[in-house]
Amino acid sequence: MKPDVLVLAASPSADVMAQLAQHFHCHHLWQQPREQQAEWLAGVAPQVRGVLTTGAIGIKADLLAQLPKVEIVAVNGIGTDAVDLAATRARGVAVTNTPGVLTDDVADLALTLLLAAARRLPALDTFVRDGSWEAGKPIKPTRTLRGKVCGIYGFGRIGQAIGERAQAFGMTLQYFQPRAIDGTPVPRAESLLALAESSDYLVVAAPGGAATHLTINAAVLAALGQQGTLVNIARGSLVDEDALIAALADGTLGMAALDVFADEPNVPAALRELDNVVLTPHIGSLTVETRHAMGQLVVDNLRAHFDGKPLLTPVK
Repeated sequence: MKPDVLVLAASPSADVMAQLAQHFHCHHLWQQPREQQAEWLAGVAPQVRGVLTTGAIGIKADLLAQLPKVEIVAVNGIGTDAVDLAATRARGVAVTNTPGVLTDDVADLALTLLLAAARRLPALDTFVRDGSWEAGKPIKPTRTLRGKVCGIYGFGRIGQAIGERAQAFGMTLQYFQPRAIDGTPVPRAESLLALAESSDYLVVAAPGGAATHLTINAAVLAALGQQGTLVNIARGSLVDEDALIAALADGTLGMAALDVFADEPNVPAALRELDNVVLTPHIGSLTVETRHAMGQLVVDNLRAHFDGKPLLTPVK
């Protein structure tokens, strides 16, 4: 008999969805009308042995408590800050995620955002579309990357991939995270504030969670400065959004480029109205190839668990 799996969100890969249907008895919560989800869930919850979720959705203790037979939570994403790990550990529920397969695409987007902000690509696109160029209006010069300092907050797999790309553009690297990285020639700043003070571009690649909540605050933004640029491809929870809006509005901070936000998909109107910020809708890993690879790793972890084999990417 196929194991029952509760699916909280679909994979964009048709092949992954077909494999899920082939190997598991899937209960798709995301297909149910919101007003009917609670009643529907109560009907299927007693049979559920696995949960497929995303990094953004995660799973909270109250939902976990409704699933008496759950054995594994498979996260389609890297982040587990939305997963109540204390609750899963207390129950002995295994948790997996999908590291590695999305590193390159997320790092590529980080450099795309950095370039878009430095060269003001959205504003220049508008400049052409609205007839300003044709009308002979002056064009404000942009800034180069070569010779500038790229500070990276969070120097794990993705942070290091961002660094490699930044170096290819002639940038100098620094990083900060509480634990020093052995074997890297990239210098570590004494603190996040010190990193911001010495950086022209500050790229946020640290994990979400209580330890990093609102660490990009008004002081860090002020230290980055009037010519500085903040790029965030990590989690919106790391940035004090009100402080960021104020800094961008009054010129304390030069630019920002953001793929993640505090209350997705809700982005403050004040942030959307600013012309010195580049905004994308949390699409760091949104390529056909990477989303398939992520979904495949989810399927492989679920199959390994129910076949009694070691998990491929367990969350410790």
